[in-house]
Amino acid sequence: MEITRTFDLLERYKELYPMEDALAGKQDGVWVKYSSQDYINYANYVSCGLLSLGYIKGDKIATILNSRPEWNFIDMGLSQIGIVHVPIYPTIGTEEYDYILKHSEVKAVFIGNKLIWNKVKPIASNINSIKSIYALAEIEDLTSWNEVIDAGKENYEKLIGQVESIKVGISKDEMMSIIYTSGTTGNPKGVMLSHNNIVTNFISTSKAHVLGYGHRTLSFLPLCHIYERMMNYHFQYKGIAIYYAESLGTITADIKDVKPHIFNTVPRLLEKIYDGIIGKGKNLPYLKKQIFFWAVNLGLRFQLNSKYRFFYNLKLKIARKLIFSKWKEALGVDDLIITSGGAALQERLARIFWAAGIDVIEGYGLTETSPVISVNSHTPLICKFGTVGKILENVQVKIDDDGEILSKGPNLMLGYYKEPELTREVIDSDGWFHTGDIGNIDNEGFLKITDRKKEMFKTSAGKYIAPQVIENKLKESFFIEQLMVIGENEKFASALISPNFPFLHDWCSIHKIQFRDNCDLIRLPEVNARFQKEVNKYNSVLGEHEKIKRFRLVCEEWNAQSGELSPTQKLKRNVVYEKYKDIIAEIYQHEKKQQNGGIINGIKNGIKSGIDTIIKNVPKI
Repeated sequence: MEITRTFDLLERYKELYPMEDALAGKQDGVWVKYSSQDYINYANYVSCGLLSLGYIKGDKIATILNSRPEWNFIDMGLSQIGIVHVPIYPTIGTEEYDYILKHSEVKAVFIGNKLIWNKVKPIASNINSIKSIYALAEIEDLTSWNEVIDAGKENYEKLIGQVESIKVGISKDEMMSIIYTSGTTGNPKGVMLSHNNIVTNFISTSKAHVLGYGHRTLSFLPLCHIYERMMNYHFQYKGIAIYYAESLGTITADIKDVKPHIFNTVPRLLEKIYDGIIGKGKNLPYLKKQIFFWAVNLGLRFQLNSKYRFFYNLKLKIARKLIFSKWKEALGVDDLIITSGGAALQERLARIFWAAGIDVIEGYGLTETSPVISVNSHTPLICKFGTVGKILENVQVKIDDDGEILSKGPNLMLGYYKEPELTREVIDSDGWFHTGDIGNIDNEGFLKITDRKKEMFKTSAGKYIAPQVIENKLKESFFIEQLMVIGENEKFASALISPNFPFLHDWCSIHKIQFRDNCDLIRLPEVNARFQKEVNKYNSVLGEHEKIKRFRLVCEEWNAQSGELSPTQKLKRNVVYEKYKDIIAEIYQHEKKQQNGGIINGIKNGIKSGIDTIIKNVPKI
């Protein structure tokens, strides 16, 4: 059957995928499974329940939920009666909630738990558009979402015909969701997406692998983010059973439970998995450690389509038997595909995981492009390390004169909600969307991202610095968790470094270095000397103007909760600049003093020279 709107997936379930575990979620340590028919029923109950409560097509309703089966019941229930779904991150702050809820003019909100309610409660009464708030957990003073379900069941016979009538009248080009981008500066923007935007994207990306009916995935990224949401529909389109992790803290146990064949992740999680495995390898007895790192170094040289490298493949077979099989065993998986998105994946991570038999395919896109623009393909194997794959079949891409990636296609958003001027800033008169990313397309058609256009800067010498490239290179160090390259309009590049404190603590323990706390730790000469060694190592592969001439360690760990990272783990550069402005000033203060001193000395010398000349030329009396 033809799929043109997201809710058409429910009919596809009915026709093709009679599953007992279409969706599953963990409650108090126990998996609760929902069949294909359960899914269809609950979506219809939500639709009928909301209609009976007075909500109509065109209304907007928000969800602030962790990923779980109920998210889908609500999403499909809204979609098939033409109500616009506004999914919001559960981890943002009160100010962002206030802005998004007011700006989107939602009439109702579905809340996941009391922690979320505690953040929303102070502002909820001041938002005039909100008529009702429904809670999925038991929260005092809030209406249970079961009242919507119960109303749907009671009015099912009376209203299901109306639901079907509304569905028939919904065009594929109608707005079905507003997704607010977390942004790294200013207020979030509401990206308006149609059914067609998302449907064409999940159908096109579904061709990147052959998994389908009978396979399983584990979902743990937030469904309010377009990447996980589109892939959520993608899995439903292919009949892949979706299990939702109980929490981020239970991912390892949940993977062992579910034994997924595929899951989505962001590069930061792969980095943490890799660092954890390497950390354990460093603690092995001498002989085992030598074998372990022999295998790791072999894996870092892995190449795709290397069937003609006989001796390498022989060694890799031994490494997989002795070492890499243990990695898969630790993860609790056998054959696994990981799709990576949301940020740039370090090439070395792709190589090592493929070498271990865990295939990582990376894609690229933005919320505004629903989201995928390009992706590497697992089947057939059209994949290239260091790239984000080939352009999606129905999408166009061109590289602008300044290197910016421009794109157009059926996946391109309708625009920014209530922001026509901002929309015109990013979509030009010819319909090209300006991504803000710098990149190139190689002679084989693979797209490579090099940096963010707005994040590139010039030094005072006029040399361009692409900070993300340098940051990703230095983050290969086990000692470095996060860093930010600075130096705009300065003579040289420097960096603020947030260390990998667990690893650093272990290193200190081995070297019998004592410290009171992290703030004391980062001031120790031996610690700074060790980090200088790391910086020197990576400086050796950078261009002269890209080298990190100075750095400062900070004692805080950067994350979304403390504000330095966005919910999608992107660096909020303006926040970091403001937080450490005194340290940044101190980094360049000495240089400025030298420059100023040079200028002053030059002026003094010039004045002296001028006076000498005047005196010399004064006529003698």
